[in-house]
This record gives sequence, C-alpha cells and structure tokens, in this order.
Amino acid sequence: MSQLMPTLNKTDDAIVCYAPAMITTNGIWQGDNPLDFSLPLFVLQLTLVVVTTRVLVFLLKPIRQPRVVSEILGGVILGPSVLGRSSQFASTIFPLRSVMVLETMANVGLLYFLFLVGVEMDMTVLRRTGRKALAIAVAGMILPFFLGIAFSFILNQKDEGMSQGTFILFLGVTLSVTAFPVLARVLAELKLINTEIGRIALSSALVNDMCAWILLALAIALAENRSTTMASLWVILSSGAFVAFCVFLVRPAVSWIIRRTPDGENFSDFYICLILTGVMISGFITDAIGTHSVFGAFVFGLVIPNGPLGTALIEKLEDFVSGLLLPLFFAISGLKTDISSIKTVSTWGLLVLVIALACLGKIAGTLVVSAFYQMPMREGITLGLLMNTKGLVEMIVLNVGKDQEVLDDQAFAIMVIVAVIMTGVITPIVTIIYKPARRFIPYKRRTIQKSKTDAELRVLTCIHTPRNVPTIINLLEASHPTKRSPICIYVLHLVELTGRASAMLIVHNSRKSGRPALNRTQAQSDHIIHAFENYEQHAGCVSVQPLTAISPYSTMHEDICHLAEDKRVAFIIIPFHKQQTVDGGMETTNPAFRMVNQNVLANAPCSVGVLVDRGLNGSARLSANQVSHQIAVLFFGGPDDREALSYAWRMSEHPGINLTVMRFIPSEDANELIGIGFNDPGMLTVETEDEREKKQDEELINDFRMKNMNDESIVYIEKVVNNGEETVALIRSMDNAHDLFIVGRGQGMVSPLTAGLTDWSECPELGAIGDLLASADFAATVSVLVVQQYIGMGPQGEALGTPDSGGQQNQQFNNILHMNRQQRGYDISP
Repeated sequence: MSQLMPTLNKTDDAIVCYAPAMITTNGIWQGDNPLDFSLPLFVLQLTLVVVTTRVLVFLLKPIRQPRVVSEILGGVILGPSVLGRSSQFASTIFPLRSVMVLETMANVGLLYFLFLVGVEMDMTVLRRTGRKALAIAVAGMILPFFLGIAFSFILNQKDEGMSQGTFILFLGVTLSVTAFPVLARVLAELKLINTEIGRIALSSALVNDMCAWILLALAIALAENRSTTMASLWVILSSGAFVAFCVFLVRPAVSWIIRRTPDGENFSDFYICLILTGVMISGFITDAIGTHSVFGAFVFGLVIPNGPLGTALIEKLEDFVSGLLLPLFFAISGLKTDISSIKTVSTWGLLVLVIALACLGKIAGTLVVSAFYQMPMREGITLGLLMNTKGLVEMIVLNVGKDQEVLDDQAFAIMVIVAVIMTGVITPIVTIIYKPARRFIPYKRRTIQKSKTDAELRVLTCIHTPRNVPTIINLLEASHPTKRSPICIYVLHLVELTGRASAMLIVHNSRKSGRPALNRTQAQSDHIIHAFENYEQHAGCVSVQPLTAISPYSTMHEDICHLAEDKRVAFIIIPFHKQQTVDGGMETTNPAFRMVNQNVLANAPCSVGVLVDRGLNGSARLSANQVSHQIAVLFFGGPDDREALSYAWRMSEHPGINLTVMRFIPSEDANELIGIGFNDPGMLTVETEDEREKKQDEELINDFRMKNMNDESIVYIEKVVNNGEETVALIRSMDNAHDLFIVGRGQGMVSPLTAGLTDWSECPELGAIGDLLASADFAATVSVLVVQQYIGMGPQGEALGTPDSGGQQNQQFNNILHMNRQQRGYDISP
C-alpha cells in the first residue's frame, strides 16, 4: 500500500475515507477539533456562504444587481479564485472530504427549489403567449445556439470520451437560454414589469425557459450515456414515460387529495408529507433513468394543480429552500470556478469574444423579430439585452457538464464568468439606453377643492392587507357617490417584491373568476378585489378598477404616483403604518409602510389622505341607506385644512352624515406674538404668504357657512385659543361621539395654536394635530383622516408641500414664540 500511495498522489483522483464516528464532535474539552467532523464543518460552511452572499447582496444593491450574481460571486470569493488560494483556508474550511456533504445538501435544496418553481408556474400563460413573444423567444435562442456550436470547436480539448455533439449541446443551451425568475426581478426593479416591453420579455422568457428544460434533459441524457446512442434513446423515451405517469396518475391523485380537504381547512400533515416525499421519489426516478434529479422534481411540481395546496407547499418550503439551501448551490458553482485556470491572454480574449458575440446574437435575433413587428429599434435592443439574463438553468447545465467532464476547469470558469457578466451588466445598460417617455401629464382637478361638484371624482385607494378594506369602503361610501358626481375608485394592492419572482407574472395576469389563488399574495388580492367588486355591485354610481403593484418598498411610491398621474386622480388614500390593538393601543404593522407613506406625501401629483384606521361603524360594510357617521373637522387654516373641509363638505351632502366643523382662531395675545415674531425682516415673506392664506381660508369658510346655514346636520363652531396647550385641551374635551376626524396636515403653515406640539411628535408626517389624534392615548375609538392638499410643482419640478417643507419656518417661528412668551412671563414648561 505504501508503494502504491505515491502513484495515486500523482493522479487527479482522490480517495475519501468515511468514518462513522467523524460526524459529530465530542466537544473541544475532549480535545476534539470541531472542523474535523462533518456536521460542525457543514454548519460553518453554510453560515459562511449565507453571510458572504448577503453582504454582497447589500453591497451590489445600489447598482441593482440580481441576487443570483451575489450568490455566484460569493462562491467565487470563497473558492480557489480568491480566499481558496490560501491552501490553509481551503484545507481547513473546504477540505476535499466535505465536498460530498456540501454538494448533496445543495442538490437537495435545488430539488425542492425546482419543485416550487414548477408549483408556481402557470402553464396557461404559455397558451396565452402571443406570436410576437413566441417569435422573439425562438429568434433569441437560435443565433446564440449557433454561436455555441462555433465556440465549441475552439473550446473543446478533444477529450476522447466526449463527443463533439454533446459539447455543442451544453454550450448552446448555456448561451441561448434566458432565466425567467431573474428577468422578472430585473424588470420589476427597472419599473418595466407592467409595460408592453416587460410583458413581451416575460412571456418570451417563459417560452425560452420551457425549451431550455427540454434541451437540458436531452443534454444530460447524452452526457451520462456516451457509449451508445441506443442508451440515449432509452433515456429520452423513459423520461417521456415519467412525464406521462405524472400527468395521468399523479395529477388526478393530488386532485383527489384537494377534493377530500374542505374549503378553508388546512391540508393534513400526512398529505403534505406524502407530496414532499413524492418530490424525492421523482428526483430518484429521473436520476435512475439517466436525466438529472431536478427534472423529476420540476415535472412533479408542474402537475400540482394551482390552488390552496400549492399555497400551503410554498409557505412551508419557500423561505428555508430559497433563503438557505439555494444560495449553497450557486456558491458551489463559484467554489468550482478557478479563474486562475484561464492562463493565456488569448483565452481571456476568447472570453471577451464569447460574451460580446453571445450578447449580440440575442440582440440581433430579437431585433429581426421586433423590426418585423415594427417595434422601435431602441425597444428591440432593450428586449435583446433583457433576454440575455442568466440564472438557474445555466448553472445546472454548467454543473452537470463539469461533473460529467463535458467541461474542463477552463471551459467551466469561462462559462460561469460569461453568465455573471451578462446578467450583471443588463440592469445598468438598460437603465442608460431605455428610458420610457414619461411626459408630465397636466390635469387641473388634482384636488378635491378644485374638483367640480357635477363631475366624476377619481380616487386611488392603496391597500396593504385585507384588514384595511372595511374602513376604506365605509369611507368611500360616506364620500357620497351620486349620478351627478360618481366616484371612480382605483384599488391598488401593494405587495413587496421579495426573493424569487416567478409568481409575479401570474399575479398581474387577469384570471378567470372562480379559479383558486396560486399563493398567499394572490389570495389576499382576490379577497380585496372581491370585497370592492361586491361594494361596486351594491352601491350606486361607483366604478372600481382593481390593480396590483409588486415593488420593493423603497420604490413603491413611484408606482402609486405614476398610476395617480396616469389616471388623473384627485385624491390618494393610503393606510397609516400603525393599527389598533385589542387594548386600544397602536402598534406598527410594518415600518416599511411608513417609508412608503412619507414618499407618497413627498411626491404625489394630487391630494393625499392618510387614514388612521380605528374602525368606521364596525367591520361590516353598511349599505348606502344605512350609513350613519358623526364626522368632525378641525380647521386651523392653510391649504391642507381647506382640502380637509372640502372633502368633509362633499361627505356632508350624504343624508346619513352629521358634520361638525370646529374652527380654531388665534386670540389677540397669540396674534400679537405673531406680530412681534414677524418684526424680523427674514420673516416678511412668511407674513405675506400668511395673509394670502388667511384670505383664502375666509373665502372658503364664508362660502361653506352661507350654503349650509339651514342644514341641521351641519354644526359650525368657532373657538378662540391662545396657545398649543389650550388647543390640545379643547380637542381632548370634544365628546367621544364622533366616528371620524378629518384634519389637515398643516405642512408649511406657522400657527401659535399648534406651536410646540411637534416637539413630541411620534409621526411628524401626520402634522401636529394629526399626530395628536393618532397617538395611542387619544381618541382610541375614532378613525382619523389626515389630508394634504396638492399645491403645485416647484421650479425644479419637485412637488411643493413635501414632508420637510415649512419645517425650517416652523422651527424659526417656534424659537421666536418661545422667546416672546418667556419675555411676557408665560408658563413655558412642557
């Protein structure tokens, strides 16, 4: 044996010995090194992979890189190209004996991930795919495939065990395929998901993906059965038989399980366990017959009918599989990539040539079709670039090729770099070359105050969860839709874009009524849409148009604002980021909702109302003749308060609404303080604006009082107040009989009546009074609508009345007021 070892060491093969006692450690106190045992070593490897990829995701986020790029680069960093160049690091963290465990777990993760992709994929989309998308998909595959054939003759080292045909197939598939899930994510981040170009790109990618799976099965069959063509034929035939078995036997069996489970009830653990075991069995069968195990898992997922069972499976598996195990697979692709194997300058030149020509091949093929369909050249180039997105299928092809020795180290490294670079450059290039023409759409009725009383009122209501729905519907019903002034409601379900985006296309496609939801997001959308459609049927003079926006929270406000502008909306209603708890307190549902609200308030092209939902006549929607609300408006002055009064005025025309308008007027002492403050020359502009605002306030109040003087359902009260403390005391003294407070946000306004109130604000975006009413210790049973009026665009195009506008003025005013009150001997303690 000792004579044999030197000979063995000279070969590329390695012998790995398995010791059953080397799985778990006895502990460091027994003198064991945890890294000598397989389980602690695997845990460390997994942790390193997840941490590295997450750090890269964070670092590459500013340049909008898809997560797959970070995951592959994470593996490259940990592998022989960077950290693995240190033999001590490689032998300690990624020793040869650990590779089997690592790859086995990665393939288990891949198996279940592909099963989930199959479950989420809507096959009916393929039937609805138009000729244009089909032509683009085919044209985008043919040219790169032929380029793959050309490059195969340059890259192939003429290994006697491998046929040129198999190598051609592997290279062709790698260069020609488009990654559907990665593309969906890229389109969403570029805000192209709902555009015509986005729909064409997604449909084409879906067709491309399906073709890639067929080619992948064929490539693996040829790679694993090199000896005879007869064996390859048997592999293909048995794969067809497996697909038929899944369609005609497995699918009816799963449908029987669904029928046995009553609607609304959870599926039994036995059924879920049976299906998850079926995934492993399918992987085993396809692996045994000669195709890759992931093919079996994917087909098994495809035959699971859309509906609650699919939702249950996704919820149980998705976070663990796509968050923990899948990055392991991509990282292993990086670990196998040894960039140092690309030694010569000519090989690097070849790499650049492969990237350039493969990219150009896709673009050229797509341009031909887009020219035939008379699409603009810029759109054709953009489509071609988008179709170059790489991802999962390419990595599977390359890994199988490496395992089967179709690709050597150099060819593998080249193709991994090609996939990463092609995917990585798409987003920045498309951002530069394709900017959809978004001309500013001018329209007059951007506020309720300026909307005609005999014209349609357009409202955009944003929904985060179904819990927001009942109060918003009651609010809209109270808004008094009539034949003379109907209400057009655009219902926008806001959904965060997370992780994999395979289901995005399904969420955005109109589905037949009665068809079960595919996942939890779609189930929520269906619930929201059904509630508003039910409202539309039972209420008169209301039209509802439901939509869904899937975006990262950081850019969600863009979707809201663009939709409001496109639809010429006068008013946006957004739910507050806190909800009422059982004990009457207020808890934050999702901190990201607050960021969305702040961005909408800053960028909205029309008036905005933030609804603090504490119920409005219970949870059930009341029919039009049953509506009965006590509404109070707190009026201090300024554009936001005028908008609040205008909205309440419209509501007051409803026969079931009683309206109380309480106007707060500063006393002579308070006005005197303002006068002293404005002796400062720097405050003259504020004084001038203040006079103009006061004039507009008086005009609206006088008009309101004149037209409603004989209306018994409307009560108008004026209260003279000295300072903020008295304002708070007066608001607190109001009876608890009201269902809804409507107040202005008060941005840009300076008033002694609210001075100092913002010093303790929890949510400054609501303004001083809105924040007071929304706080947990005030009016625990009353909903609040905080209104911001749209007051035009600034010289640079930015919206006026943003969250920061008036902040400096308010601070300056508060300082002056504080100083004056101190001089006059007022109590200034909080």
